[in-house]
Amino acid sequence: MSADPARSELDAAILDWMREPVWNYDETRFDALALETFRHQYHHCEVYRRFCDGRGRAPGGVETWREIPAVPTGAFKETALRSFPAERTEHRFRTSGTSTAVRGTLYLDTLELYEASLLPSFRRFVFPELDEAGGRAAIRVLAPSARESPESSLSHMFEVAVAQLGAIGSGFDVEGGELLVDRILTNLVESATSEAPIALCGTAFSFIHLIDHLSQRGVMIGLPPASRVMETGGFKGQSREMPRTELYSEIKRVLGVPAERIVNQYGMTELGSQFYDSVLRAPTEPRRKLGPPWARVVIIDPETGHEAVTGQVGTICVVDLANTGSIAAIETGDLGRAVLDGFEVIGREPGAEARGCSIAADELLGRGST
Repeated sequence: MSADPARSELDAAILDWMREPVWNYDETRFDALALETFRHQYHHCEVYRRFCDGRGRAPGGVETWREIPAVPTGAFKETALRSFPAERTEHRFRTSGTSTAVRGTLYLDTLELYEASLLPSFRRFVFPELDEAGGRAAIRVLAPSARESPESSLSHMFEVAVAQLGAIGSGFDVEGGELLVDRILTNLVESATSEAPIALCGTAFSFIHLIDHLSQRGVMIGLPPASRVMETGGFKGQSREMPRTELYSEIKRVLGVPAERIVNQYGMTELGSQFYDSVLRAPTEPRRKLGPPWARVVIIDPETGHEAVTGQVGTICVVDLANTGSIAAIETGDLGRAVLDGFEVIGREPGAEARGCSIAADELLGRGST
């Protein structure tokens, strides 16, 4: 917990919300905590304060969470966006390599909020039956462990999920940068033979890699009906891309898991919370991304800078209360549109990376800002 009494009190209030067994999307509660988080970050992060002042936004003049200035993800490549003294840094997550050489960094003085946020969301949307009944499930991860990739937020998320939710036989199937296909295959065949469902989790590209290997061997496996797939991420820096509909078709063909049991996760290093497809939680409703009560998404019209009308494509902005030690309001650079009580992701906003870095350089950096 933070040495700052006001920050500790704020964190405690947010943690209380995260630990409540029944989710309550209380707008009044969120507004109050979001404005208090904004107040703290404005006063404790100099570069963010400069950014907000440039937009004429300051505590006292912002009335709702929707008015909190959102920092583009490109800014995390340009400066240390932390709302605590640098010497209190306990952990850092770094973005994966992209088209730019510089990687963004999320600095944390505690992992408590981060882990308190990720676990109930993972359980609720990937294992809704565990959310209701408790228990554990078999989880195999097509990604390195946190021990191998300590700066990967995704590896850390999977590490926590496996430790807290994984049954005997759960584990990681990437070691030393290599996808261990034989070990994965052994686990998949065992699941199919014993009719014990399994959850296979990893990046979209890791699934393509696995499918390619199994297809080359002429292997197709019919996993038990209650099995599921959780895939996340895109194809940044990868040599091959595949439309999501085609990927899901291939997963069904090779692994026997249909699209209605495949959950896409939307998250990023710069955020402390994640959003998931609704398909397992609400199977009869339209597929959309849903998140926890302590995070909100607003779609912004990139032309006007105002909130987009319902159904209009715009920039996805997130206000995430799990980010008290960094910056809570993030402009993702991704395009999306509202769907019922959630949203769908359309793709990347053209020029988002370059524009984000440009904004960061022009408005966040300055003498003495590092």
